[in-house]
Amino acid sequence: MKKLAKLIVLSLFGAFILSTAFAQCEHGTLDARFCDTDGDLIADAPTNPDEWLDPDTIIFSYTPVEDPALYADVWADFLTHMEEVTGKKVKFFPVDSNAAQLEAMRAGRLHVSGFNTGSVPFAVNVAGFHPFAMMASEDGNYGYHMVIITPPGSDITDPSQIAGRTMAHTSETSNSGHKAPTALLKADFNLVLGEDYDVVYSGKHDNSILGVANGDYEVASIADSVLRRMIEREVVSADDVNIIYESQAFPTTAFGYAYNLKPELAEKVQEAFFSYEWDGTALQEEFARSGESQFIPIDYKTYWEVIRKIDQANGVVYVSN
Repeated sequence: MKKLAKLIVLSLFGAFILSTAFAQCEHGTLDARFCDTDGDLIADAPTNPDEWLDPDTIIFSYTPVEDPALYADVWADFLTHMEEVTGKKVKFFPVDSNAAQLEAMRAGRLHVSGFNTGSVPFAVNVAGFHPFAMMASEDGNYGYHMVIITPPGSDITDPSQIAGRTMAHTSETSNSGHKAPTALLKADFNLVLGEDYDVVYSGKHDNSILGVANGDYEVASIADSVLRRMIEREVVSADDVNIIYESQAFPTTAFGYAYNLKPELAEKVQEAFFSYEWDGTALQEEFARSGESQFIPIDYKTYWEVIRKIDQANGVVYVSN
């Protein structure tokens, strides 16, 4: 009994120390295990070197907007460049869902990643993601639009006619594939998901686009950048879909690293992005289709403000501390 009592006391003391440590820093909307002392809305790096991640092999992933196997080849040259800059091995980690990507970083198995627009706030708040870069055109312009598409000949020619229909969304963490259309259809057309129209989840933007082109979905919301790349690769034709709505521009995929990556290594990772030469690479060939040809620096607090407002309008809560 004395031994059991001692274990209970030690456990309670440990819990007190842990809760006190959490209480001594500002979290904002971040998970309780993170601190945000400077108010930039992202997790502070650990001050204790024992908590830094310094892997022999850097694991990199790209948002699963389309077939992961395709992007393993697209990113191959860039990852070789990152190996040269960081002095580490770099491995492409294919993910087939936003949830799997988020969980991998939260669990410390993913070190550098590109998260899609809608997943970025979750990655920041739940997984300690530090976004620092985004793709842009040669003149520095960036972003994409959420578009609503229908098959040719559809009787849906205006978003108001989605009432009573079933709309294809990609996943609940996608901005253009779920969160933006949910907020905008409610605000601009008084259409409430689950009340005025139903939704089915396709899993990815290419699935939604192909589903509309083949007549499997009567209407879908997708990112126009994905549609442009698929048209350029001749996966679909521009005549296979009709665009009945286009939103304002949104920031695109954010690239960053895990908050607890060793600071010197994190700096090398950033250097790899901003020193990469795109000319003649598979990355240039693929993303030229959506008008992107360089990485530009970003900060989450500023660039993702519109996305956080959409989340707020949809009642999204990132964590429940």
